[in-house]
Amino acid sequence: MELIVISGLSGAGKSKVASFLEDMGFYVVDNMPSPLLPKFAELSMAAPGRYERVALVTDIRGGQTFDGLFEALDALHAMGCEHKILFVEAGTETIIKRYKETRRIHPLAERMLSLDAAVEQERTVLAPVRQRADYVIDTTVLSTAKLRGVLLRLFGRDSDRPAMSVSVVSFGFKYGIPMEADLVLDVRFLPNPYYIAELRHQTGLDDGVYSFVFGYQQTRDFMGHLEQLMGFLLPQYAEEGKTVLVIGVGCTGGKHRSVAVTRALAEFVRQKGYSATENHRDMTRG
Repeated sequence: MELIVISGLSGAGKSKVASFLEDMGFYVVDNMPSPLLPKFAELSMAAPGRYERVALVTDIRGGQTFDGLFEALDALHAMGCEHKILFVEAGTETIIKRYKETRRIHPLAERMLSLDAAVEQERTVLAPVRQRADYVIDTTVLSTAKLRGVLLRLFGRDSDRPAMSVSVVSFGFKYGIPMEADLVLDVRFLPNPYYIAELRHQTGLDDGVYSFVFGYQQTRDFMGHLEQLMGFLLPQYAEEGKTVLVIGVGCTGGKHRSVAVTRALAEFVRQKGYSATENHRDMTRG
């Protein structure tokens, strides 16, 4: 059984972490009393397959000291039930801002003169738990997607990571940039087949135009740099949890250069193991 004990500061994002782990197949229990942990683990181990992955949330709501938690964790170890502690924290200013936005009440608010003091007191109380933690996640500057990516990297299985598909769209700048594009590439600096009479009425899907565009060293150099960039970016977007990445490739009219580059880029993306489609939005216009 894989057991994750989630703890940390109120307002740091423990609920969001628990939600993501639940999406990843963990059975999540919020605010379970520490003395019940060994009994729960015993029952889980007695039902193999049903509670294969478990995440338990424990925090300041359970009391001002964590001696009982450490005793329970020691008991788990003695039972042969290995576990990991995940501690979630954030900067004091960030936590205060989150509480003001949600208008929730801090668990220690009634005992302290200010929210600032309550956060700092909780930080002091939880210091022993943080020191014992196997993983510490600071959510101060983490977006929801980035937090999910961190959890996938720490605890995810291949089946937890949704496959990312890539859509490469050629377009003409004179018709406007695709609104759905995440990345936009401007290839108007490449040699233009439009000025070659026999190529003007062809498209980037025709071998003549494709060979013309890629017959120049600057095009090949550009594709080399682009492939290096995409080789870095694609796994980063996938790890963040993006399911669809739209790349726009534009030239003046969207018929020649952008189509040829889109064709080459989509093939490169497929070679990297991603599902890729190519769409030539303006190829038949004009």
